[in-house]
Parts: sequence; C-alpha cells; structure tokens
Amino acid sequence: MTTRRQADGATVVDVRGSLDAATVDVVRAALLDVLHRERPRLMIVDLTFVTFMDSMGIGMLVAGHEAARDVGARFLLCNPSEFVHRQLRITGLTDLFGLPSTAGAQTYRI
Repeated sequence: MTTRRQADGATVVDVRGSLDAATVDVVRAALLDVLHRERPRLMIVDLTFVTFMDSMGIGMLVAGHEAARDVGARFLLCNPSEFVHRQLRITGLTDLFGLPSTAGAQTYRI
C-alpha cells in the first residue's frame, strides 16, 4: 500500500494484492493512520491492483468509510476490477463508495 497527496488536497491510497483475513488488519490500520494524521478532505482508495476481496475486505472498506466520515472526509473507491466491483455490487455498496452500479462505467479519475 502506498499513499500520495494530490495538488487538490486529496489523498490517494493505492492498495495491492488481496483484501482478506490475512491482510485487512494491516490495511485498516494504515488507512486509519492516514485519515487521522493527514485529515484529507477526500480519500481515494485506488483498487487497480487488488486481485481478490472477501467479506473481510469489504468490512475493512466500510470501516474506512466510517472513519473518513468521522473526520469530515469523503471516501471514494476507484478502478476496481470486475471481480471486486461485483462483490461491492452484490452487497449493495457501490453507491456508498462512489462507484457506478455497472462495472466498466466511468469512475472517479485520479
């Protein structure tokens, strides 16, 4: 996972690999640290290189969204794979994360 600050003040977090029971604790801790340390107005989680996500990963993203809301930040996801997008669509979370309801449609551009 890497983070970078954009000129517009948004923080982009690039997540790679799997979001599952083996990885979510580390990713959650890192997301929360960035949110509380930097307090961005917008946090964008780029899922381009996420290859797998299970319910633990979904729960971690929801926790990140709630933590962002608590510090007054927007929390958006971008570039999910078809697999990840389907997981979010099935659970009814695409709107929460600023994703279109169909995979491949326009998402937030970074």
